[in-house]
Amino acid sequence: MIGLPPSSAKYFSICHTIWRRFPASPLFRTLGGRGRKQLTGDRLTRQDARRMIVRRAKKAGLLTRLGCHSFRATGITVYLLNGGLLEYAQQMAAHESARTTKLYDRRNDQVTLDQVERIVL
Repeated sequence: MIGLPPSSAKYFSICHTIWRRFPASPLFRTLGGRGRKQLTGDRLTRQDARRMIVRRAKKAGLLTRLGCHSFRATGITVYLLNGGLLEYAQQMAAHESARTTKLYDRRNDQVTLDQVERIVL
């Protein structure tokens, strides 16, 4: 899982609230054109969403290679870490199967110090 600032949990909580009110609305929407600040109802292309994620990651100092799926995995993991339910994560991710959503769950990827100390040499 990619380390994100604590404010990320608040961001994903806001995304979840918006998604519940507007389930058909895309997560990444376009602006009305060059220099405009008004969001449209149109979804960003995958390429534009990826460029935006990579640009913001670089600006935040993240050196890890990122893609839309790593962002999706982080979002699902943070949501689940904050007590979210897998069923809702599945709906937010628009997955047909909870099995697919579980592939993005990175909660078990973190090795704790307790686990490392279990290694006996």
